[in-house]
Amino acid sequence: MARGRPLRRCSGTPGQTGPVTGGGQAVVAARVPGAGALGLVAPPVGTVVPGPVLADPGWTAERVAELGVRYRSTDRRVLATVWWYSLSAVLVTPPLAGLATGVPLSARLPDLSVTMLAGGTPVAAVSAAPWGDVAAELRETLTAVVAAVAAAGEMRAAPLWAIATDSLANRLLALGRALGDVGAVTALAGPVAAAVGGPLPAPRYVDVGPRAVRFTRRASCCLLYRLPGEATCTSCPRRTPFEREVLLEDAAERIR
Repeated sequence: MARGRPLRRCSGTPGQTGPVTGGGQAVVAARVPGAGALGLVAPPVGTVVPGPVLADPGWTAERVAELGVRYRSTDRRVLATVWWYSLSAVLVTPPLAGLATGVPLSARLPDLSVTMLAGGTPVAAVSAAPWGDVAAELRETLTAVVAAVAAAGEMRAAPLWAIATDSLANRLLALGRALGDVGAVTALAGPVAAAVGGPLPAPRYVDVGPRAVRFTRRASCCLLYRLPGEATCTSCPRRTPFEREVLLEDAAERIR
């Protein structure tokens, strides 16, 4: 795996909005073991949503309402946060996988599509073009979609940006594990986030246990525990530091 990839690279035709075919992404997927589980390969079932739709407040409000029916909740702030937690992880995967493998993949909404399962869960994203300036594209995409989610949840944008930085950190960590080079791939997180700029917080990691297994030190809470039947996440920042450390040490022992 190449190191020191630039965050800026010449792209194809400016303003590309052509069909999302993912030719370059197929190359990336071939280089990443378990690419399907990471959301780099669209499943044969589900609904394909064009990227620009993700920034539509009305469409997003409908998804949040559907999630409310599923979880038997009317708390729009919680539901919107949970929706963004799942969507953001999928949405940032193609450009980050491109960085990790040296194959540029656009982060622009017009170049992206997201596949959602029948229950409304985003499971894969496909990029149809190379990036021009990946940090600028991520900033543009995140700004547009965060605004739609904040409107749907009647909430501030800041917690959603914190979730975005955790998604960035988590995706790079997953890619690093898949590629067998956690250190090099997670080292991209800081420069990418700094290039994107505020209000995206800086991503953080913590190495746990005698084998120094790396986890994301989360800046956000997904609020999933606020929904009926759901539990607090292992790495939730709402846990006490001691409780979180014990749980992460246990999780580290299960990672081989």
